[in-house]
Amino acid sequence: MSAPINDGGPAFPIAETGNNGQVYAASYGMSLRDFFAAQALSPLIARGTGDPKPMAKAAYAIADAMLKARAS
Repeated sequence: MSAPINDGGPAFPIAETGNNGQVYAASYGMSLRDFFAAQALSPLIARGTGDPKPMAKAAYAIADAMLKARAS
């Protein structure tokens, strides 16, 4: 079994609170890992190889490296 992927938590969390300060709704959106991968993907697409699978894998490899650097 592989180790769980560190997704960095939510990239843009939003919590709505009631008058009593209790959180009644929360939206976590995409993970920080997904956000980093999306940011890394644009230049990979610009270079373009035609096949999206290697570009997606490279984008997530970059995102994982960014999360690892962020944790150290």
